Amino acid sequence: MPSDALLLKAESIRRCVLRVERFLHLSPEQLQADVDAQDIVALNLQRAVQLAVDMVAMVLAEDDHPVMPTMADGFRLLAREQRLDPELAERMARSVGLRNLIVHDYAEINWEIVHRVMHAHLNDFRLFLHQIFQS
Repeated sequence: MPSDALLLKAESIRRCVLRVERFLHLSPEQLQADVDAQDIVALNLQRAVQLAVDMVAMVLAEDDHPVMPTMADGFRLLAREQRLDPELAERMARSVGLRNLIVHDYAEINWEIVHRVMHAHLNDFRLFLHQIFQS
């Protein structure tokens, strides 16, 4: 049975994904022009990635694994242990780069890339949750 903390983080990820989905209808140009949409999308993508990282850390701690050197390493370790699909784990590991860009270099965000991420990888968070709770 998953812990309450793990379930709360999963629910928060679901809410973040729903918030981002509200802006999927925007073209890259519309997203580039709408600073309110940018803030909502960026904040919720950042949160979703961070929550997934936190969940990985919790799962690894339950198994007495040491703290991973980088946030991305935890996803890869779960793939090696066959708890996450390797391709999904790699996409989630790469999402840490987007999170870092949002947190540290917000002014430099390429909104066309964010738009592609929204359309191509938003479902990765749902797949991640499904696989975490199946293992």
